[in-house]
Amino acid sequence: MSPQPTTGDSAAPSPAASHVMKPGWFTVNVLNRTVAWMTRRGISIWGSRVLAVRGRKSGEWRRTPVNLMTVDGVQYLVAPRGHVQWTHNMRAAGGGRLHLGKHVQEFTAVEVEDDDKPALLRAYLKRWKAEVGIFFGGVGPDSSEEELRAVAPRHPVFRITTKDPAAPEA
Repeated sequence: MSPQPTTGDSAAPSPAASHVMKPGWFTVNVLNRTVAWMTRRGISIWGSRVLAVRGRKSGEWRRTPVNLMTVDGVQYLVAPRGHVQWTHNMRAAGGGRLHLGKHVQEFTAVEVEDDDKPALLRAYLKRWKAEVGIFFGGVGPDSSEEELRAVAPRHPVFRITTKDPAAPEA
């Protein structure tokens, strides 16, 4: 059965901003756990990392597997399922940590504007369409600029900048 879109909080400004595709039981209990388990042991599946970001309400670290994408030397995180909890937390925290085995990268994050997303969504879909294509409503890497622009508001994208591990903390 296909995942169904659900809406987030009622104060959301538009249907696109509240777009969420909740994962099914198999994804949560088998796929995500398997990818996270492998990633925690240093095995990256097509760029997988475990994202850790502080909860906007609890302040507790929340973890979820993500696909880290690099385009023209810049790293990005794309939320294929829409405006999910980690995206809300990322906006509030302004950054987090990416884990791959024992390697941890701290980073800051800036959300990409919708007008700048089409090329990034195209690159993301080119690499991960088999995994996440269902969440893009038929839009894929070969779709027109207009089609990619139309789905852009439903898929948050964050440009991340890793912190220099050699630099002293402020």
